[in-house]
Amino acid sequence: MKSVFFNRFFILLPWVLIVIIVIDIDTKRTIRTPAAARTGRAQRTAHQTGTPDGAAKNQSVLPIIYAITPTYTRPVQKAELTRLAHAFRQVPRFHWILVEDSPACTELVAHFLSRCGVSYTHLNVFTPRRFKRVGMPRATEQRNLALMWLRQHRNRRDTGVVFFADDDNTYSLELFQEMRSTRGVSIWPVGFVGGRTYERPLVSGGKVVGWYTGWRPDRPFATDMAGFAVNLQVILANPRAQFKRRGSQPGMQESDFLKQITKVTELEPKANNCTQVLVWHTRTEKPHLANEPKHRKDTVVIEV
Repeated sequence: MKSVFFNRFFILLPWVLIVIIVIDIDTKRTIRTPAAARTGRAQRTAHQTGTPDGAAKNQSVLPIIYAITPTYTRPVQKAELTRLAHAFRQVPRFHWILVEDSPACTELVAHFLSRCGVSYTHLNVFTPRRFKRVGMPRATEQRNLALMWLRQHRNRRDTGVVFFADDDNTYSLELFQEMRSTRGVSIWPVGFVGGRTYERPLVSGGKVVGWYTGWRPDRPFATDMAGFAVNLQVILANPRAQFKRRGSQPGMQESDFLKQITKVTELEPKANNCTQVLVWHTRTEKPHLANEPKHRKDTVVIEV
């Protein structure tokens, strides 16, 4: 009997080992594949947010910063917008309202925005040629269209801060931290404006009492377009406040607009009582393209 038993045992043993090996290999495959997929998704999510869960929750309650940028077609346009996008994409809770001075949204800007990594709204309005003469205020129609968009798409329940971010400026990330707490209208210095190294409000006792400027110190609000921010609810509470086309002089648009929504005594000084420069009117140098018409065009169309 024992010999019969052992004979059968040794005959079946190789088949039992084969079945065990097959089951073990299949089990390992089943376990490893989903684990790798979950890790990949987790890594991508962490890369997109860049913040721990707790920090992400804290950011979700921050007021949104709405940056209004008028822009127009020119050789350095994409370069200017690229510089801005590199700063803006690092700011949490940020929405970019880009308004082109053109009859239609251009393909260049639309393509750029789709890849810029910033939440955005793309608008366009053409400035009539009679308003493009030398000495006339610029970007009036574009800024007003952006304000109209905010009034149509935001309401009393929305929290936010509105900032006029021209595309020829350079912005420190600290500036956005400063403006985020704006309750009414906040203000700060701006570098390379007014023919001086900087312009700034003069502050005493936490209130603006004057202006350090090299141009028209008699202006009611002697500041640059990049020198103030407005709480979204102030914009919504003053539906008629806009930038003036008629009767406004170059350099006076800021004053003409701010007079409609606030007083100098109500301004909120930022940037350490207006003693730090966190934005600069840098302007990209106009490129020298005199040789362009003298030579044959490239056979490949390249976006610049």
